[in-house]
Amino acid sequence: MASMRSAAAFRFSAFVGFALACCASPALASPLVAPDPPVIAVPDVSLDVSTKIDDATHDASPMAARSPRRILADFAMKLRNIAYVRGGRELTTGFDCSGFVRYVFHQSLGLELPSNSTTQFAIGRNVDRDALRMGDLVFFRIHGKRVSHVGIYLDNGLFIHSPSRGKRVRIDHLDASYWAKRFAGAKRPDALT
Repeated sequence: MASMRSAAAFRFSAFVGFALACCASPALASPLVAPDPPVIAVPDVSLDVSTKIDDATHDASPMAARSPRRILADFAMKLRNIAYVRGGRELTTGFDCSGFVRYVFHQSLGLELPSNSTTQFAIGRNVDRDALRMGDLVFFRIHGKRVSHVGIYLDNGLFIHSPSRGKRVRIDHLDASYWAKRFAGAKRPDALT
């Protein structure tokens, strides 16, 4: 009987120790953000973008000295690894593609964009693919002929977006076969012209 009590006490103390360790874990304090950013598949380009953005975020100069495009891209990069959630529009719940874009523009520049990718595609000025600049919106036709996906262009062919269920905010390349086949066009919101 005594051995059963000591075994039960041991299991209970192990459980309590595990529970306390889990509660103190930073992963539980911020469940949507993974501890390490993903490695981008395009080594040379990704290093350039990461370096530029990381250097800008550690820059001691005031935000006013940075361009709105840089502020927007820096903020978007901080949201990597947030979970995709259909209809998601907030950091605490996760994002769908248009919710991510809308959140980034509102939080970083105070700009309100329409609520879905189709209406976001209807605003701003058309931009040729070879004239894309940081902060421009890139659109895709995932299902049929209507625009159904949006991301934010970074640089060197890279864009950041919230892809689909089961995935997280990440960086992809416009030239990747999946995205190249579905590219619908690009727009420059009026505030960035």
